[in-house]
Amino acid sequence: MIRTLFLFAAVLGLAACNTSDAPAATAEDTPVVMTSTGPVATVYKSPTCGCCSLWNRHLEENGFQVVAYDRDDMNAVKDSLGVTPELASCHTAVIEGYVVEGHVPAASIQRLLEERPDARGLSVPGMPLGSPGMEQGDIKQSYDVLLVGNNGEATVFDHIEGNDAG
Repeated sequence: MIRTLFLFAAVLGLAACNTSDAPAATAEDTPVVMTSTGPVATVYKSPTCGCCSLWNRHLEENGFQVVAYDRDDMNAVKDSLGVTPELASCHTAVIEGYVVEGHVPAASIQRLLEERPDARGLSVPGMPLGSPGMEQGDIKQSYDVLLVGNNGEATVFDHIEGNDAG
């Protein structure tokens, strides 16, 4: 019963974040709910973005419950959650009060949730090849997962080594 109520609240966008920080749902918002039993990831993405759906699948495969909203106003979503253009990627999630921007690996999110630093969240700016959701071909770029402090300052949280070193 409690799990059902929690999932229902997640579908309404009430779980995993302070609702005053979450983008307001609109009448055309129709969530796509993927099932799992782990933390709820409320994901905002463009309806035409395929890599966002692949990242959602990556989260689900790693134990997260994904509630995805297709939005045509992603810049407004990012602005409402404090994601600056320097930190931006294609999709934005809220997981247990943290903002997760872009193709952040599930392992980094799990570490964030274990350590619970006083921070805004994580970001992988841009769309590095080989990151979760961007696995096309054999190229895997090295990239940093950034921890974004409450002041907006970013520091390296994880470094993901690719095969592009040379």
